Amino acid sequence: MEDMLDKTNLQSLLEENHWLKPYLNQKKIIFKQDTVNGYQIHFSDDEIEIVYSSISQRNRALLSLTTTKHDETEISVVKDLGVMVDCSRNAVPKISTLKKFIRYLSFMGYTFLGLYMEDTLKIDGEPYIGYQRGAYTVKDIQELDTYAQQYGIDLRPYVQTLAHLNQIVRYEEYQKMIDVDDILLVGSTRTYTYLENLFRTLDKAFHSRKVNIGMDEAFMLGLGKYLSEHGYQNRLEIMNQHLQTVREIASKYNFELQMWSDMFFRLAANGSYYNLSQEQIQKIKVPEDVNLAYWDYYSTDKQHYADNLKLHKKLSQNISFVGGAWKWTGFIPHNRYSIHACKAAIQACIENHIDEITFAAWGDDGAETSLFAILPALFVNANEIYGNHMSEKCFEVLTGISLDTFLSIDEVNPCTKDGFTHNNASKYFLYNDLLQGTFDSIAKSEMINEIQDVRSKISSVSTTTSDLSYYFDTVKALIELLELKLNLGNEIYHAYKQNDLQALNKIVNQILPELIKRIETFYYAFKKQWYLENHNQGFEVQAVRLGGLKQRVIDVREQLLAYQKGEVTKIDELEEEHLDFHYFDDSSIERLNYNLWSHIVSTSKL
Repeated sequence: MEDMLDKTNLQSLLEENHWLKPYLNQKKIIFKQDTVNGYQIHFSDDEIEIVYSSISQRNRALLSLTTTKHDETEISVVKDLGVMVDCSRNAVPKISTLKKFIRYLSFMGYTFLGLYMEDTLKIDGEPYIGYQRGAYTVKDIQELDTYAQQYGIDLRPYVQTLAHLNQIVRYEEYQKMIDVDDILLVGSTRTYTYLENLFRTLDKAFHSRKVNIGMDEAFMLGLGKYLSEHGYQNRLEIMNQHLQTVREIASKYNFELQMWSDMFFRLAANGSYYNLSQEQIQKIKVPEDVNLAYWDYYSTDKQHYADNLKLHKKLSQNISFVGGAWKWTGFIPHNRYSIHACKAAIQACIENHIDEITFAAWGDDGAETSLFAILPALFVNANEIYGNHMSEKCFEVLTGISLDTFLSIDEVNPCTKDGFTHNNASKYFLYNDLLQGTFDSIAKSEMINEIQDVRSKISSVSTTTSDLSYYFDTVKALIELLELKLNLGNEIYHAYKQNDLQALNKIVNQILPELIKRIETFYYAFKKQWYLENHNQGFEVQAVRLGGLKQRVIDVREQLLAYQKGEVTKIDELEEEHLDFHYFDDSSIERLNYNLWSHIVSTSKL
């Protein structure tokens, strides 16, 4: 089948992807659609032939064409390659943001985009689901779905049908269908009325018939209201009973189901995800028509993934894998770690003949990181899938920013340059209280030099034409804030203990006023980023957090000033001996991820 890429479609493609224009005007390009799971580029004297299977693979070929001058073949090692975006952690991306993201995915060769929506899809008959949460309407999804199809991207819903519905428990009406915590009450009429409404809405909104139904991390299933009503029951059987009902509801709309695999393991093995005996395996009955998604983001060891894939295959042959595109521990991504972990996982998937791979972009504790911050990991991971033929230069053509420059953002979290470990120090040092000093023992002055190096690496981005430069402005503002704040708690504590009035005077009259200005600068840079990318709802949380940080710095300055003037004779937080960080037994900064703002900011209950 031969085509010239219809002129109307070509014009539309060029208007939205202006970087393509210089490359498509050089030679006549012939497109041939074939069954090859990838693409082939053939050069001749007066024309270029591109053989492709899907629209996104054609687009990947076009991206590769911007740097290659020789024949090239890339074959995907999987049938389905996608990304799941978390739309439930306060940041709900605008439709325009997702369209832009879809374009990036398509030119990298991805085939689907999943939208994770716990309560951020407006559901027929459930007016308080998504209320003031920035939720999508059916019309929003239909518009995005139509657009995604033009780029060869299948838009898929990721929902929750058992647990993780934590934002709706505040409503008394929904307490009727809650077992305990955020877990649905199995067997409740209200539970299945809700799920009927959910699937009916999904049917109207999405063209795709593939849906992920969640069911992960329901640790307390059957141990709340269910226990009171029915007594203790086999919890694996409770889940299977619920899954059967969900399957029946979904079948009315011809949906194909995928679910996270962990609860089969946890319920059969007393909480463990990975350790099952043969006897325990025999107790687990997974429906053949439900795809089990093995999710794992925490290892760079190929054998770890291979062993667990083999374990999954003892339960079912209908298996997929979900790795992590790490953007869920603060304002800074972990691209290098994502690349190392996913490379190991991809190799294990190839050996175990897994034909669907997804990279999950979660947004825990406020979704502070830009959605586009993970583009380096997605680019490199796609290259791994397609055989590593595409030049790194293609990333710069696509984004306007070199891959190395983009990757350097990781280093705003110190001690992470090799990419085999990760931490979110930039977040806990940002919110670490200047007087209580919970994280002071792991703050070192030399870390400031590390993050200053990042600023020099990314300084040129703001002068480029890249439409992602605003994100680099946010990162730069964070670096400049951390330059002052990272080790300031230690400086205050030591100056106070040594009664160094000269040092305290400098802190009070120079450093703290400048820190307040830098907090404001970061706030407005981050606010600009948020409002460009996301619906307004959810930013109020960031306003409270960063506004609270600013006010706390003002308060600290006032306390130190009063101490200087002799208006108070002591500062309680500094009188108490500061102990080493001990929330975890292992406090090595290389691996220390502590993401809960509510616990970082104070040792008191919020």
